[in-house]
Amino acid sequence: MADPITPAVQDYLKAIHSLGGADQMVSPIDIASRLKVKAPSVTGMLKRLETAGLIEYGVGHGAKLTELGIAQARRVIRRHRLVELFLTRVLGLDWSEVDAEADALEHAISPRLEQALAAYLGEPGEDPHGHLIPTEHGEMQKRDLQPLHSFRPGQRIIIREVADDNPDRLRHWHDMGLVPGTIVEFIGYQPLDDMFDLRVGLRVIHVGSEGLAGLRGQPVTSEPDA
Repeated sequence: MADPITPAVQDYLKAIHSLGGADQMVSPIDIASRLKVKAPSVTGMLKRLETAGLIEYGVGHGAKLTELGIAQARRVIRRHRLVELFLTRVLGLDWSEVDAEADALEHAISPRLEQALAAYLGEPGEDPHGHLIPTEHGEMQKRDLQPLHSFRPGQRIIIREVADDNPDRLRHWHDMGLVPGTIVEFIGYQPLDDMFDLRVGLRVIHVGSEGLAGLRGQPVTSEPDA
């Protein structure tokens, strides 16, 4: 391939993948918002990625990753999430601070170091925030997860993943016990105040939809696997 996979290219591929670009077209506006860049610079990069065979791109339609683009995106996603897990599990960093560190380190991880990290961590399936880690062959499961604020009283939900882009929110969720693997029981909802009453372990907490934004889970139909 003529165009090298630079850190900037990796950032774009990762952003497109995170927006669902492995399965559908993603708008340049959403890509610009995710990367916090201006729309004109996105257009130029998308044309480069198309020329490199990494995306399908149509003006007015958006961008979708090709098979090559998916492979490259998942390679950097795998390294990012392995680094996050290493930083929390081995070095003891707080889960609220590892995303930024992994952003800086993911571009410098060699294939050999990637394999060593994965082996040391036991080929983990999830990062500290519950996000799936692609296998060394770029495979990822598909999960049917829904935002926590879409559930209602009477439902028991297991939290599967949390957004990792806001350190303050991550610390707040941790303090409330809203972490991956936790089972939450929805016991009440006040629509006028948009306030949920949730049982988390032995505690009952009160939180609005905005406070749950970024948490995703699935209904518990039986006791979850350990």
